Amino acid sequence: FAELHVAVPGLPLASSRVLPGIVLRREFAAYCPADGELRALLVTEPLRPALTAPGVEFVLDSEGQYQASLRWITKRTEALMKHLQRNNVKLLLSSVKQEEVVIYYAKLYGVSVVECLSSEEMALISEITGVSPYAPFGDNVDRAITETAVVTFCQPLLLVSKRCVHICLTSVCAFQPHCLILCGPVDGVNEQHAAAFQEAFTMLQQLFKTVDQ
Repeated sequence: FAELHVAVPGLPLASSRVLPGIVLRREFAAYCPADGELRALLVTEPLRPALTAPGVEFVLDSEGQYQASLRWITKRTEALMKHLQRNNVKLLLSSVKQEEVVIYYAKLYGVSVVECLSSEEMALISEITGVSPYAPFGDNVDRAITETAVVTFCQPLLLVSKRCVHICLTSVCAFQPHCLILCGPVDGVNEQHAAAFQEAFTMLQQLFKTVDQ
């Protein structure tokens, strides 16, 4: 329930509504509008490659070697974004903050980015889509991308002064997610209404379990 409702203070209760899909309480790190159905990729690690693996010492003998290493990182990041573009990936959903070079090439190649998603939000998206996070780096950056989520729309959503991301994911299970936008004059009222809704849903769950038995 925590991931499927958004409390919006400063508006009358009558402004509350139910939206298809889910609302992510984040702002786009990069937004590239795209029409129609698009592909999304889940990531849980930085897309800018590191110079070394954890626990491995990397020794540079000169400034020239350091600059060459940075150029290699930049080219590898760009190559990955080109690879995503070739695979029709238009949205990155990341649990970590991505570096500026990733955001730069994402904008250049038309890939929207939402970052710093919680583990609960990532788990919910995985449950809805059946998709596991993508691990980009290894011996072959250009390997096929087999697990992408289908998104029917992805757009900014402004709730009073808070910028959010509204996405509708194609579900692989019976669960069709909708998000409750719960409005109220102040936070305290919203919290009371949210608690009442959650208790009502819990009661319905228990009722249907009893009926099934």
